[in-house]
Amino acid sequence: MSMKEDFKKFAMRGNVMDMAVGVIIGGAFQKIVNSLVKDILSPILGLFAKNSFDDLSISFMGVTVRYGSFITEVINFIIMAFVIFLLVKALNSLAKLHGHTEDDDPTTKQCPFCMSEIDINATRCPHCTSILPEEDAKDGEDKDGEDKDGETPESEVSADAKA
Repeated sequence: MSMKEDFKKFAMRGNVMDMAVGVIIGGAFQKIVNSLVKDILSPILGLFAKNSFDDLSISFMGVTVRYGSFITEVINFIIMAFVIFLLVKALNSLAKLHGHTEDDDPTTKQCPFCMSEIDINATRCPHCTSILPEEDAKDGEDKDGEDKDGETPESEVSADAKA
């Protein structure tokens, strides 16, 4: 494939498009929050300081430190973080209402020997190298270790039985 075709395939994937829309909406939302803080909250809070936050500064050895501007940015961050928290919480609530949970199909289990988290299909722990006990019967076998046709697999037949 050419570079152009590879890029087109990458750019048109669903999750890339979702991310692009999220970035655009996030940028627009950031402007709203900045305006809220700068035009509404800062002047109200500035009443107590008798000054706008952006105007708060201190001079030290000929250098001006504008700590008021920093306070404004911290307020912007806190508001953005809180709104994102509320959105994620609302989306998680909607997912639960529709029966979607994160633990529908577990992909990991815990090693009974070292208690490390391992892949659900692992037969040996990569951390402590213990051979893991089988939790379910193998495909094609019932719980007694016999094939579905009722015979014991040859690998499990004892030497006495073969004689």
